[in-house]
Amino acid sequence: MPRSMSEHRTSLIGAMLVAIGPVSMALYTPALPTLVEAFDTTDGMVKLTVSLYFAGFALTQLVCGPLSDAFGRRPVTVAFLLLYLAGSLMAVLAPGIEWLLAARMVQGVGASVGVATARAIVRDQYSGETSSRIMNTMGIILAVAPALAPSIGGLTLAVANWHALFVVMLFFGLAVIGLVLGQMRETTVPDRGLIRVPALIRSYRRLFTNLHFLTTVLTVAGTVGAVYTLATVLPFVLIDEAGLTPAQFGLGMLGQTGMFLLGSLTVRGLMRRRISAYRLVPAGLFFVGAGSLALIASTALLPLSYLSVMAPVGLYAFGIAFVMPAMTTASLAPFPDIAGAASAAMGFVQMGGGLLGGLLCAAIGQPVLATQIVIPAMGATAIAAYLLYRSRPHLAEPEPRPQLPAPQLVDTERR
Repeated sequence: MPRSMSEHRTSLIGAMLVAIGPVSMALYTPALPTLVEAFDTTDGMVKLTVSLYFAGFALTQLVCGPLSDAFGRRPVTVAFLLLYLAGSLMAVLAPGIEWLLAARMVQGVGASVGVATARAIVRDQYSGETSSRIMNTMGIILAVAPALAPSIGGLTLAVANWHALFVVMLFFGLAVIGLVLGQMRETTVPDRGLIRVPALIRSYRRLFTNLHFLTTVLTVAGTVGAVYTLATVLPFVLIDEAGLTPAQFGLGMLGQTGMFLLGSLTVRGLMRRRISAYRLVPAGLFFVGAGSLALIASTALLPLSYLSVMAPVGLYAFGIAFVMPAMTTASLAPFPDIAGAASAAMGFVQMGGGLLGGLLCAAIGQPVLATQIVIPAMGATAIAAYLLYRSRPHLAEPEPRPQLPAPQLVDTERR
């Protein structure tokens, strides 16, 4: 039988699992221009290492989510994290760009389990405002790790070569596996029937034909997906165009994630005053829209600099923190029986948005112009999806299921 974990433990484990994907991306971004010279290759080939990571991350979620429904959250998480370690080791030893491309794909495949499992273990145990509170806590912890990652990446490059970045990822993966083995409990009753192809098709058909799921997921994907798109284009905007060094870029990215952290802490404070997470979503989308418009205006009218780019991006990131907790909870609430598949589908759309945004930026070719077009378009998509969600009465905020009393959760935790 599945055993409940406390809200605190669920938040910590979920945050570490969600963080492994963005950390592996953010730690790597300061090295993108450096790798062009290191492998004597083109910008396009180096950008492809990012795209392949996104592709592996996004597509594999559609597999690892249902696998966790069928075989359990814990064993599937460990198996995929071992694959992540293998990809990290391949990257450390990569003799050429082709090997690095393969290594980044394997890393993305392994890291994909984090998003699918983290959200599923929350849905297995909690819903409603409690779920939103955990998602907010996960967001706060998630903000700290990727905020430090570019700085660590930039400073690592200043004192060592690019191989050292993947050594850091290797040790981070080992730490997460240790946490899962030592602290994570199984939260679902595995059902092998869910991994059969007909059942899998039914699950995903149910999700992707459900208007509630589509509108809430696109709201999240249009906001969070923009962060992943920015990870692929900002190094070339700020390093190649604005003239920052890799170390300066790494430190400068603290501004983006710092604003997300500030937003997450603001949301946490408002929720403690019993303001529903769902009521905060429109305010978040207002900041996303304002950041989008400011990004177009500042990069077009002002000299290109760190502030002209990152001040609007920071405003956008601040808004994301208001959107993510409630809309993530709303997306998963109607699907307790296939929580792994629902979480995986949500992650797929979210990461797929980042991949599509990155590919569009690469197709446009000019990093600044691409940023002016693609990021505001993703913000507009999120706003439109939320307006459709609110325009349908039957898509209103789902009723939270009853929670176990606190003493029972504490007693379960102690057993």
